[in-house]
Amino acid sequence: MCRNIRTLYNFDPPATEDEVRAASLQFVRKISGFARPSAANAAAFERAVDEVASIANTLLRDLVTSAAPHDRATFEARAKARASARSANRTDPINGA
Repeated sequence: MCRNIRTLYNFDPPATEDEVRAASLQFVRKISGFARPSAANAAAFERAVDEVASIANTLLRDLVTSAAPHDRATFEARAKARASARSANRTDPINGA
């Protein structure tokens, strides 16, 4: 899955419409192969983003769990730590370090 698409379910505070739309946009970009569609494909692209966002909102609204909501700040801190560890473990192809 694309790293830019984040889990949006069971967080406190809940995912916003903007977060759902951003994830939907990333999903449509990924499956279409377009970062920016041509003028001929723009309407179909935007319609797909709108439909995916609508379905995602329905899914998030309808899911049920007995688990306590996750704390957003904790998840973001963990993600930053993982990203930092990933970048620290990469070698620089130019300098070899």
